[in-house]
Amino acid sequence: MGELAKKAKLSQRTIDYYTKLGLLVPEKRSDNNYRYYSDETLVRLKRIETLKKEKYTLEEIKSNLELLNKVSHDEEVTEKLNGVQLHMQQLEKEIKELSPILEQMKPHQVKRAYKLLTPQSAACIEAILLLLGKGPLL
Repeated sequence: MGELAKKAKLSQRTIDYYTKLGLLVPEKRSDNNYRYYSDETLVRLKRIETLKKEKYTLEEIKSNLELLNKVSHDEEVTEKLNGVQLHMQQLEKEIKELSPILEQMKPHQVKRAYKLLTPQSAACIEAILLLLGKGPLL
């Protein structure tokens, strides 16, 4: 706690008070019950002090920070889902391009090509083929 107070140029008592209010959350505690804070805590403290200078109450600041955390988490999830969706669209396009080639192959050629795929790739291809109404690969 002392190190964080020095870096933030605040008193240890202020850090303790903010922690008790839930504005700060220690990352972990030592066996001696010392609090350890993450590097993001310093950024959070600067945000708290800025909002205080703008005359926000500590309760308003807490609500603001909770909302900010929720939005950040939601944006991260949305970004990852969008990435997965784009990847699936690309895979679907590639499978549509491969589908006529696979249909022209003899069964033993399809089996040989299928064995070259990783299990995850094969499962993904089969799932997309089923979604496209093409049926399983084999």
